[in-house]
Amino acid sequence: MPSVLPVLFGLVIAVVLMACAAIFTPKGPQQVLIRTSLMLALAACYLMWMVTYLAQLHPLIAPARSLKGES
Repeated sequence: MPSVLPVLFGLVIAVVLMACAAIFTPKGPQQVLIRTSLMLALAACYLMWMVTYLAQLHPLIAPARSLKGES
């Protein structure tokens, strides 16, 4: 059975990076826009990685085995 630890580890990394983006965003008139953009980009990257990782664990189509005698 595959482990769920890589998915949780990736989630922890994404949350830590989001917290850093929220804390270290420079002050200014566009602070909310920058913070939101960074958090949205991190969330999208994590979701894309997670979907790709889980799709490799449980493929929808099983690999087809070919017989050596067939041409």
